[in-house]
Amino acid sequence: MPAFAADNPADNPYEEPRSGRLAAWGNALLAGHTSPDHAATAVAGADDSHRVAGLPGDAEGELHGLTWALGRLRVLGATGLRLALPVSGHPLGLTGPAGFNDAAMVAGEAVLAVGLPIGFVPEVEVYGPAGDQGVRVLWRCSAVNDGPPADVPSLHEAERELADGLRETTLMLTKLDVAGAGPQALRALDQWRRRGHTELLAPGYPPRAVRVLESARQISALLWIALGHGDGAAVSATEMAARREVLAPLGRTARRAKAAAYNALVDERG
Repeated sequence: MPAFAADNPADNPYEEPRSGRLAAWGNALLAGHTSPDHAATAVAGADDSHRVAGLPGDAEGELHGLTWALGRLRVLGATGLRLALPVSGHPLGLTGPAGFNDAAMVAGEAVLAVGLPIGFVPEVEVYGPAGDQGVRVLWRCSAVNDGPPADVPSLHEAERELADGLRETTLMLTKLDVAGAGPQALRALDQWRRRGHTELLAPGYPPRAVRVLESARQISALLWIALGHGDGAAVSATEMAARREVLAPLGRTARRAKAAAYNALVDERG
């Protein structure tokens, strides 16, 4: 069972996976709910630049901006985008082949096109001196197998699993004495509760998908605090390892729910 990892884009509640933004805003564009320029700006976020390489028909080394690439996907026959959030031992959302899966596993995220057997893995470059760094992202496109994505639930299934997971999380964290984890954990919990409003998903997504994603992020926040901020009752390496093992299924539940939420627009259209 893969462990919850605070540094994984699928598990960090404060960082939206770049592949999630690409899937959500790409789906909104393909469904006619937003413009290409707006979608590209939303996907890029605070990053300095996003480029796409390896689209079908491209020459070797040819690069494109997001606006052009998203339009090209529609011309090529893509009808939607699906999010993959794989971790070691859990290839969530992937279809193969092995080379693509390996690259997605290293990145912790990927996007697969619907109606077109290609996928994208982000390669992130951080440059510049500390305190004045920039970020460039290259979306490398390659062929994927045409098949059902691994282990992605429906939105209905994800919502039910999350309801059970939230109850289980509360019981588990109480037993692990996370509430008594000390000032560092309490500050982290307060920071999460006071965080500013974050726009989830993109235009056209059903309210249910937004609710599921917010619940999944809430579980991720609790696990992130339990495993990354403050040792609580787990004062030894052995006890911390035991805590990770106990909470790993909840991380899996949250990760599956996030994939279901980001994929909801294309799934409901289908």
